[in-house]
Amino acid sequence: MELRVGIGVDGHAFEDGIPLVLGGVAIDYPKGLTGHSDGDVVTHALIDALLGAASLGDIGSLFPSGDEHYRGASSLDLLWEAYREVRDAGFELVNADCVLVGEEPRIGDVREEMGERLAAALGVEAGRVTVRATTMDGLGFTGRGEGLAAHAVALLGRA
Repeated sequence: MELRVGIGVDGHAFEDGIPLVLGGVAIDYPKGLTGHSDGDVVTHALIDALLGAASLGDIGSLFPSGDEHYRGASSLDLLWEAYREVRDAGFELVNADCVLVGEEPRIGDVREEMGERLAAALGVEAGRVTVRATTMDGLGFTGRGEGLAAHAVALLGRA
């Protein structure tokens, strides 16, 4: 079996008055993340990891920020579309690991749900996608509470 690894990274600034969505889960928090779609950094990082592993470009080439069709789109829908491209290229997800970077909000009580929603959007078993979180101990834009970032690694296989 041919194995391929991809890495994805995304970050967005906080903004008042918009909902916060992470890993496809609406989070009760006073600020949301800016972005052309719903600003879901976890899902965006996972999309880039999948596309990178399959050598299919990146999220911006598949879903251009200038395309009004994607304004406010659910990132889970974008994930489904991106993974369809990956499958059409002959690959399937072995597993993915996503890490949210930020001081707040804390996601310990919903990270399992995030993994389940991401896996459901991909049409794979929940155990194939994990979501974790870390802080930067006050360093950088995430440490100062200006926004959130996420990193993801995806392992794809092709028979």
